[in-house]
Amino acid sequence: MKNSSQSRRNFIKSIGLASGALVIGLNSTTGLAKILNSKDINKIKPNLWITLYANGETHLIAHRSEMGQGIRTSLVAILADEMEADLSKVVIQQATGDKKYGNQNTDGSRSIRTFGTTLRTAGAAVKELLIQAAAQTWNLPAKECHADSHYVHHKATGKKLFYGDLVNKAQTIELPTKPTLKKKSEFKYIGTELDNLDNQLFVTGKAVYGIDTKIDGMVYASIQRTPVMGGELKSMDKTEALKFPGVIDVVEIKGTKGAPLFNPLAGVAVIAGNSWAAEQGKLRLKLEWDEGEHNQHNSKQYKEKLIASVKKTGKAYRNDGDAYQVFTDNKSNAKKKTVDALYYLPYLAHAPMETPAALAWVQKDKCEVWAATQTPQNARKLVAKELGFKEEQVIINVTFLGAAFGRKSKPDYVVEAAKLSKYLNKPVKIFWSREDDIKHDYYHSVSAQYHKASIDENNQVDAWLHRSDFPPIGATFNQAARGPGSGLSQGATTIPYDIKNIQVEAGDARAHVRIGWLRSVYSVFHGFSTNCFIDELAHHRKIDPLQNQLELIGPDRVLPFNKEFEFNTARLKKVLTTAAKNANWGKKLPKGHGMGIAVQYSFFSYIAQVVEVSVIDGKLKVNNINTCIDCGLVANMDAVKNQMQGAGMFGLSLAMYGEITAKDGKIEQSNFHDYKLLRMKDAPHIDVEVLVTDNPSTGVGEPAVPPLAPALCNAIFAASGQRYRELPLSKYGLC
Repeated sequence: MKNSSQSRRNFIKSIGLASGALVIGLNSTTGLAKILNSKDINKIKPNLWITLYANGETHLIAHRSEMGQGIRTSLVAILADEMEADLSKVVIQQATGDKKYGNQNTDGSRSIRTFGTTLRTAGAAVKELLIQAAAQTWNLPAKECHADSHYVHHKATGKKLFYGDLVNKAQTIELPTKPTLKKKSEFKYIGTELDNLDNQLFVTGKAVYGIDTKIDGMVYASIQRTPVMGGELKSMDKTEALKFPGVIDVVEIKGTKGAPLFNPLAGVAVIAGNSWAAEQGKLRLKLEWDEGEHNQHNSKQYKEKLIASVKKTGKAYRNDGDAYQVFTDNKSNAKKKTVDALYYLPYLAHAPMETPAALAWVQKDKCEVWAATQTPQNARKLVAKELGFKEEQVIINVTFLGAAFGRKSKPDYVVEAAKLSKYLNKPVKIFWSREDDIKHDYYHSVSAQYHKASIDENNQVDAWLHRSDFPPIGATFNQAARGPGSGLSQGATTIPYDIKNIQVEAGDARAHVRIGWLRSVYSVFHGFSTNCFIDELAHHRKIDPLQNQLELIGPDRVLPFNKEFEFNTARLKKVLTTAAKNANWGKKLPKGHGMGIAVQYSFFSYIAQVVEVSVIDGKLKVNNINTCIDCGLVANMDAVKNQMQGAGMFGLSLAMYGEITAKDGKIEQSNFHDYKLLRMKDAPHIDVEVLVTDNPSTGVGEPAVPPLAPALCNAIFAASGQRYRELPLSKYGLC
């Protein structure tokens, strides 16, 4: 059978449901662009986010990147709810990278918390505009009219007008600037469990990811990059690469001296007419590298250096009372106890299922890019800088992202595509292999954590010392960066415990690989060590771990750690007790079974997790995870629950298997055989309760990662009596 163009995706499309979809995909060069540019269709675009057509079709802007978290649905639902739009008449329009939309960085769990009110206001303003248009049409007071599901109604007379029929009239009315927002009881979509509006695209194979993008005349590029950060090409033999059928050219890419920033690494690109030829050509390159100073970096020695650092006094970043004096006094008081422990977490890779991918087409005075990116504005800025263009000359089309976890907020791969397109004078598609992805990531930082506490004669914790050392993300932007930067505010200096004497210190480790934020960032290792150590204190105090947590958190109060959102200990204790109740904390368990608990204030949300495990014949099985989150006003309940479940799996995968190591500056792992991920057979049941409150919306995508690993390790201790202070657990033969 001859069908050279048939692919798995095309096959799925061919057998998929007939597309009656009301949601358009992401290709801005097809139907949607034609509709928006057409002058023969009546429409009104009263603000940046909403376009209403005379046929009632409503285009709502999603300015954040969709990477599986359902953000397009959540953002559009907020607009539609306040606008009183019928979701069946809504088309999602994905924004290109443009500063007019405000911050488009889809990271930091901030899409809803930073834009929820903005979008609600935008939707409410259009609703009031349409109500005024209807009232003027009827010559009735606007206060007697109301909107509902794409119509404006006048209850007394039974009149109603369709939104689309109000377009022309609305064009003559000024948009309200201070609209009234809905009360919580009036929401139709906000806070409910919404089906993902992109599901039709996903199940029929029509969703376009970065790895899927194609345009006429494009070529493929696969790059062999320096194996050590900062390395430069010394010599190249491209003879065998050029012999491979389909290979067109071999191009050197110069690296960036100093801090890596988000610029491409030094490398050699093989250009070909198809991806297979490009990849095979790359494998046939014979390259010699000047590896530079970082080729001395070895994980084992670096680990010992970090551990040695946290064993000695560091720079103080929080100093309440005098913890050191308490520890000194303990030496002469037999009734007091000093407890300490050291924790270590390795480098981690993001490893999203879709590796980095981008397509760039540089022409004489413009550049158009299609990319799976979390930061379209930053990509636009860097591409413009690389090409010597103004930002207005660069268009960044945002595709769907096949997961990201923070990796795709670093647009080095987008710059690679633009650089090569400019050189070759044709469209270039960059794709990273899994080996490229694992070996050249912006890694989550390795860290060592040391904790020490005093338990007084009344069995109360009266002193706390926490030392942390890790190479900072700041080194990506400044090669001289040392110290924690703002990292200690994520779970170290901001601990909520009512302890009189608290000392938090940090070292000044130097980075030897590219360091970047990964889902939950510094909260990952601070949440791990703190929650594990709290559990150890419960053991030494001989009290229940839940009771220990509640006692240490202390009375209800608002902590002075940030100005944007309050840190209320009452809400922290509520998620703890709710998760414990849902897990039936304290129930009698069979031998070899145990429960562990952990809690975190992360990205301004309150979250607690209880993990139930069994350890039988030295083998670990995670049976259940109970999660409770308080993230304020919820935009989409289904999306929040999905994020809790997904983050639970993500955190469990890291805790069990996640470890990146370096030898002579080179990353030793390369694919999923040696950087393993959780398999379906090992996935536990995850129960989620979302505490619904009227508080401002806070983070959702990241908070469920930090408590998972400590709750897991605490559960293992409860089941087996064995403490694990270093991850991953696979190194102990548990999994």
